[in-house]
Amino acid sequence: MAPSRESVQATIESYVKFVASGTVDDVLSLYAAGATVEDPVGTDPRITEAAIREFYGIIEPLEQTAELGVVKIAADHAAFNFTLTTHMGEQKIDISVIDVMTFDDDAKITSMKAIWGPEDMVTR
Repeated sequence: MAPSRESVQATIESYVKFVASGTVDDVLSLYAAGATVEDPVGTDPRITEAAIREFYGIIEPLEQTAELGVVKIAADHAAFNFTLTTHMGEQKIDISVIDVMTFDDDAKITSMKAIWGPEDMVTR
């Protein structure tokens, strides 16, 4: 049975919030055991909790904000775009990302693929 649309939406909203301003533990709480992360697509997937923890640990100390855009949900799949802004003093770096995720019955993330490249980063 697929998770409810509302529970997937809630997980996505929490994910964007936690990536911007949460802790590694906050983000990992949204993932199912055995989940995979490929960010960006084309890099080696992270297939262990330790590797996923290390990945999100890099951004945890950064001052960031995020804005969620369009969300599309179909059964246990979702695709959504968001902009993550990293604040570095007077400078800001925006990265526009599309994430594609799958979810288990409890709306925990079982896989995440982030689609973005260098051209999606803008310094202002």
